[in-house]
Amino acid sequence: MLYLLALLLHRLPLAMGQYDICKSWVTTDDGPSWEFYACQPKAMRMKDYVTVRVDPAGITCGDPPERFCTHENPYLCSDECDASNPDLAHPPKLMFDSEDEGLATYWQSVTWRRYPEPLLANITLSWNKSIELTDDIVITFEYGRPTIMMLEKSLDNGRTWHPYQYYADDCMEAFSMPARRVRDLSTTSANRVLCTEEYSRWVGSKKEKTVRFEVRDRFAIFAGPDLKNMDNLYTRLESAKGLKDFFTVTDLRMRLLRPALGGTYVQRENLYKYFYAVSNIEVTGRCKCNLHANLCTFKEGSLQCECEHNTTGQDCGKCKKNFRSRSWRAGSYLPLPNGSPNACAAAGSAFGNCECYGHSNRCSYIDFLNVVTCVSCKHNTRGQHCQHCRLGFYRNSSAELDDENVCIECNCNQIGSLHDRCNETGYCECKEGATGPKCDDCLPNYYWRQGCFPNVCDEELLLCQNGGTCYQNQRCVCPVGFKGVLCQQSRCEVDKKDCDGAPSARAGLGTILLSVLVLQLRGFVDL
Repeated sequence: MLYLLALLLHRLPLAMGQYDICKSWVTTDDGPSWEFYACQPKAMRMKDYVTVRVDPAGITCGDPPERFCTHENPYLCSDECDASNPDLAHPPKLMFDSEDEGLATYWQSVTWRRYPEPLLANITLSWNKSIELTDDIVITFEYGRPTIMMLEKSLDNGRTWHPYQYYADDCMEAFSMPARRVRDLSTTSANRVLCTEEYSRWVGSKKEKTVRFEVRDRFAIFAGPDLKNMDNLYTRLESAKGLKDFFTVTDLRMRLLRPALGGTYVQRENLYKYFYAVSNIEVTGRCKCNLHANLCTFKEGSLQCECEHNTTGQDCGKCKKNFRSRSWRAGSYLPLPNGSPNACAAAGSAFGNCECYGHSNRCSYIDFLNVVTCVSCKHNTRGQHCQHCRLGFYRNSSAELDDENVCIECNCNQIGSLHDRCNETGYCECKEGATGPKCDDCLPNYYWRQGCFPNVCDEELLLCQNGGTCYQNQRCVCPVGFKGVLCQQSRCEVDKKDCDGAPSARAGLGTILLSVLVLQLRGFVDL
């Protein structure tokens, strides 16, 4: 009983903590209103909400059935793993079940029968949600802890991975790193990734089963060995760059790189005693709600913050609609003891009497106009509340007014448009003959040639005459004997010499035939 009480007291600082109330109803001289505080959910057993994946394919034992030995009785290989038999199977889910009557159930890998090919296995835990670690990660191995392994973390649901801690019986040999202990870190190196030899050496005791990622020891660097000075820890989490993110994850991955060897070199005559077996993984943490929620519930297969402070989203990571008078901000642990809620606020509220829709962080009072206006509007916006688009941009109708992409560039064609501005629908003002939203096309009866010009001919309304042909709507190619824009003039009408006496070399074929016919009738030509 005393042991349980001591254990409870040991956990008390992290279990109770501060920041468990988000708001309270208070009465002031201006009347009753909500008073907001920075808040966070209580710590939970995160393994109850995890999804697990083991790879590569075929690394779990039992398909086909396989016998294995133990280091205690290396030549008594009577144990069997058979995926088709529930009593002999060792699937991944057994890493998270309850141990009935003290009987350990565990996931198990295949044996190292393919030595010297490495026996590698990855165990990936995913929450589809940002969580903040509040206590040690404890992994319990059956039949010996790995000689070499890595713990990795992801902050983006498994898209990218980063080392969290290295484990080896010889850190220098395995990872070219000196062995270090977390308790030896300083306040400036509390988030350092290190290699430890504490959990990898063979000690020959069945009690030595656990591998830890020491969260509490890192907290103790700031809060003291008993974690009594939590105010100092919260202050450091808020002020030390990268420290809060160090304890934040969406996924964890254990990379098992070499199994327990039993304190000796690999004995190739009996490879059935080398394998991995994990009976339990404990992860204690809280939902990351950016200090905007004190409750986190499991809905539709994933954890969800119950957001306060007019915030919304899985992590309370944005302001609700109509509460976007300024850019969203996470809550802050400071100042102590209640922190800063940084609540989202509606226009005209006590939290923001000048609405800038997140496009400006500063306001200015203009005395002679008696107005407050936003200063240095960003995202190509302008206006008293950054509610309009700059010249050369227009409103994106599919975006909210607080969206960073609310204003789209006009992109008017410099040749076809009168200027680079457009109307509220994105249409530019075009020069004569040009058309299209960006003035990069021509109206009917116009052609494009570094701008739009009227058609000279088009074979429909503007016809080339006297047998002329239209060339690219730009000019008529006239037959011999005719000229003019549309080949409408006979050359002999312009130059009388071409029409007197014998036909000139430029005379048309009709004129020549007519002359021959006249001469024949007069008897001068004998055909």
